[in-house]
Amino acid sequence: METKPNILLVEDDTATRNRLSKIIENHSELSLCGAAATHADAHRLLLADPPRVLLTDIGLPDGSGIDLINTIKKQGLTTEAMVITVFADEQHVFSAIEAGATGYLLKDSDAEGIASAIIDLIAGGSPISPAIARHVLKRLTPVSNDNQQTANQCGLTKREREVLTLLAKGLSYAEVATGLEVSVGTITTHVKNIYRKLAVRSRGEAVFEAMQQGLLNISTQ
Repeated sequence: METKPNILLVEDDTATRNRLSKIIENHSELSLCGAAATHADAHRLLLADPPRVLLTDIGLPDGSGIDLINTIKKQGLTTEAMVITVFADEQHVFSAIEAGATGYLLKDSDAEGIASAIIDLIAGGSPISPAIARHVLKRLTPVSNDNQQTANQCGLTKREREVLTLLAKGLSYAEVATGLEVSVGTITTHVKNIYRKLAVRSRGEAVFEAMQQGLLNISTQ
């Protein structure tokens, strides 16, 4: 029998922690391996038995969820990180992405949406709440003649920039494949090439690096 992916939940508010725990426990494709209320407890659980996904709040009584995401990178863990928080401001969003978060949800998301987002993350997607996606889009500037040269220097092809643009909007690999009328395998190959050329290891890092270099041509229409 295939083992269900295990999720470590980090949330200091008792009512919210119980609600999120039940969402994970009641889902047939997910398993809750731990629920921590503090940074210290979460850090101990994270290192003792690294989960498939870390689902963490940002504001904790003794630290920050972003520090936990940084720990994943520093320790070389394969754990994927998803933020679930009330903070929708640009500073928190990009701090989390820069740390390595590959998903960012707001706590007002419904139960079905949260479970689906976790499954999408595991499948290779980068789920982002619509309010968060707007922050991302605001930071993505059209490619001008000057940064077009930068894009060419990075070696990104036109199709690779198209793929990265769609991923930046929060689409899953399957949705990108459908939109570009190619296979999911083709999208996976493009993403691997993008990672290599940008010298990054995750979708979040790829989007952040592309934003820093102005490689994407995004329309907010």
